[in-house]
Amino acid sequence: MAAERRSVTKKTIDYAAAGVDYDKIDPLKIAAQRAALSTAGNLKGFSEIAASRGESAYVVDMGDFLLASITECLGTKVLIADPMRAETGKTYFDALAQDTLAMAVNDIITVGATPISVHAYWAAGSSEWFNDKQRANDLVNGWKAACDTCGVVWGGGETPSLGGVVMPGTIDLAASCVGVVRPKERLTLGDKLKPGDAIVLLASSGIHANGVSLARKVAADSCDGYQTIVGDGRMFGEALLDPTILYSPVTEALYAAGIIPHYTVNVTGHGWRKIMRYPGAFTYEFTEVPPVPAVLKYIQHEANMDNTDAYGTFNMGAGFALFVDASDAAKTVAIAEKAGVAAIIAGTVREGPKSVVIKPVDVTFTAADMHLRA
Repeated sequence: MAAERRSVTKKTIDYAAAGVDYDKIDPLKIAAQRAALSTAGNLKGFSEIAASRGESAYVVDMGDFLLASITECLGTKVLIADPMRAETGKTYFDALAQDTLAMAVNDIITVGATPISVHAYWAAGSSEWFNDKQRANDLVNGWKAACDTCGVVWGGGETPSLGGVVMPGTIDLAASCVGVVRPKERLTLGDKLKPGDAIVLLASSGIHANGVSLARKVAADSCDGYQTIVGDGRMFGEALLDPTILYSPVTEALYAAGIIPHYTVNVTGHGWRKIMRYPGAFTYEFTEVPPVPAVLKYIQHEANMDNTDAYGTFNMGAGFALFVDASDAAKTVAIAEKAGVAAIIAGTVREGPKSVVIKPVDVTFTAADMHLRA
């Protein structure tokens, strides 16, 4: 019987087919950026760092230091937890708490900030969600553990019951984060990025929290769904719920060692296309790629995605990119690995048109493949 229980998915599934179409979402983001820019004059006695608009975190000059802030949500990954709880007895909400914190913390560190405080936003479909003591305790304990890993204070939050807005039986998880850039020389907005810089990629733990809608579509179209065994011997759903790596211990260790990256990118939505987030024109040439986690290999196969689609949607094993002076590349890898995160020197910044060239998998993305800025 087990041999007969296999996926019947043969058609190609892309992110738009799974319900997430960045071609429709990104124009709203750009419109919002334009409207937000017009509010800069509302700052009283302070000034914004204009180049931070369109980056992963917004930065304000407070005089003696820079203040960075960000708000992020987890997305649909929570919808995998309850089906897997029925299989294993685990709630997985400790891992989902880390995922949610990672969405905010991994963004705020891209501008060179040290994360200081976080706030939680947990919006449930009904008050009954909070009445599940095991699940609620796992969420609280996981959130605190992630805060301790990043060295941030949990300042507070909001726990609304939003019947009619959030689906019954589920919850929407989000976080905001505030950080400081001090000294100001730590600010990382790409102004020092130059040809010859090395690109160090920090490993991901799996899907993280981007591309999950597509993964859920793959599960829905599979005979065994989340119970399907993937290449590492685990159930698909269990592998999907591996928590996102928190990268702030790496960036803090780099600064302590005297290394300030020239630019950094949190590889989330848009996959490797996000490598070219910096507005300037450079070619990002990769000669090495990290190992692809088994769960992402499985999704790529079952969704019949070619490498261009896969690397343009998922992190494919690269969760965070550090652009550093070539002389600091080997030391950067060593520091990351000492902090418990695998890393490789994967590529080089080149003069040339804005593009990402991934030679080992024969994939190239150009400026036309990503629109994130007004």
